[in-house]
Amino acid sequence: MMKNRLVQLIRRLCFEIIRLVAGGERAARFLGVRVGKGCRILTSRFGSEPWLIDIGDRVTITNGVTILTHDGATWLVRDEKGRRYRYGRVSIGNDVFIGINAIIMPGVRIGNRVIIGAGSVVTRSIPDGLMVAGNPARVIGLSDRYWSRALAEFPSAMDLKGTSYRERVLSVVENGFAPPLEDPNSQSNAPKQ
Repeated sequence: MMKNRLVQLIRRLCFEIIRLVAGGERAARFLGVRVGKGCRILTSRFGSEPWLIDIGDRVTITNGVTILTHDGATWLVRDEKGRRYRYGRVSIGNDVFIGINAIIMPGVRIGNRVIIGAGSVVTRSIPDGLMVAGNPARVIGLSDRYWSRALAEFPSAMDLKGTSYRERVLSVVENGFAPPLEDPNSQSNAPKQ
């Protein structure tokens, strides 16, 4: 038991060193994750079976994302045959963005050109071209519409001015805020008679 924990600790330390020196893509490969080309991997949470995870090309997996490949609740289920186990592969297509602190559950396949919102819990497979968010994740739009909007409305790298990161961000930051949520009890929201 102690030897196993020591091995896990050394493996974790090696992962963190590789991540700091060579980046998240190489660190994920070190754990056994299959990773495509041109990825940005900022998480270190690949569960206890990282070899069950496939990541396509040009994928961004942000900080705090957790990818699970087993159902830990099966530990509770046992009979004369012993405890039960459930493992599931996770497959992530090409051109995918997974927002901060999202959770991808076992057995999920994420298609190509998919955007997953921050904090989402993905319990079902996602077909190509969708934007999802929430807990559980639900479809909120089409990724192609987001691509078109981003190309038309958002600043490009050429629009950034300044020498420091801070200056570049401040040169293009949006000045307004999102509209407020509507109060369902407000008179202005009451149905018209």
